[in-house]
Amino acid sequence: MTVRWLFAAFHLLALGIGLGAVWARARALEGPFDAAGLRRVFSADAWWGVAAGLWIVTGLIRAFAGLEKGSTYYLHNHVFWLKMALLVLVLILEASPMIALGGWRTRTRRGEPVDTRLAGRFARVSYVQAGLVVLMVLAATAMARGYGVSR
Repeated sequence: MTVRWLFAAFHLLALGIGLGAVWARARALEGPFDAAGLRRVFSADAWWGVAAGLWIVTGLIRAFAGLEKGSTYYLHNHVFWLKMALLVLVLILEASPMIALGGWRTRTRRGEPVDTRLAGRFARVSYVQAGLVVLMVLAATAMARGYGVSR
């Protein structure tokens, strides 16, 4: 019982961390890109990564390690598949910012200038990801109430 509760709590904490982080990253990517501005971008991006890892790990364990309703429930739930499709979309959208921001970090550590021309695009991607996370929450709460199961 305690393990189920802890995994559920960490899964929900990841929501708060992730939604705040991706929104903060979007805001930070609007500039300025001085040293403090880049630190804000990198900090928010790091927290977004922490949240994503926590979401995925706790979600897999909750769904497939017998802590919740069981894998049969999830695998036969249409809303679960919608939630997973939204997650995949978030991850696909993350590919370009993740690679670029990794390069920014490396150049910053080396004291080299950072090409921030794509920052506006990455900010828009982050706002879209925040919206997708909200849709995932709507799907999760629907699923928790039994929606998506064929009867």
